[in-house]
Amino acid sequence: MDTRIGLGYDLHRLAAGRRLVIGGVEIPFDKGLVGHSDADVLVHALIDALLGAAGEGDIGGLFPDDDPRFQDADSTALLKTVMERLRAKRLAVRHADCVVVAEAPKIGPHVAAMKKTLTPLLGLAPDRLGIKAKTNEGTGLIGEGGAIACWAVVLLEPAGGQ
Repeated sequence: MDTRIGLGYDLHRLAAGRRLVIGGVEIPFDKGLVGHSDADVLVHALIDALLGAAGEGDIGGLFPDDDPRFQDADSTALLKTVMERLRAKRLAVRHADCVVVAEAPKIGPHVAAMKKTLTPLLGLAPDRLGIKAKTNEGTGLIGEGGAIACWAVVLLEPAGGQ
């Protein structure tokens, strides 16, 4: 088996009355992301990247948004399920890199906590997970403060390989 690369993307609208969870970390903010689960854009993008690299479809196929089992689900629990699927296929994550795009709140101060939450789930050392924060420079739905998006790329290799 050779090296595999996966690309993931997610976007959720912001609304009052929801918790804001990104990278498995609750961030104090007056709005949260709207979705069937906790709407964690970073974890959802990672899941899509992992599933794509493994040839396993996408997050919506595995965790449908019309399935009541996933209502308000903790996305890190979904990530654990995906990692179990990868282990069953004898695949291991070797590197992941993510870009969170949000006008507000500032994501940078929360990156260390996100890495602390996600690296054990992914089986990575902290220097093997990149999380970067960008704005949309005031343009579009994200730039107007109406949504947050994330892109993620992962590198998978056979488990046991270097």
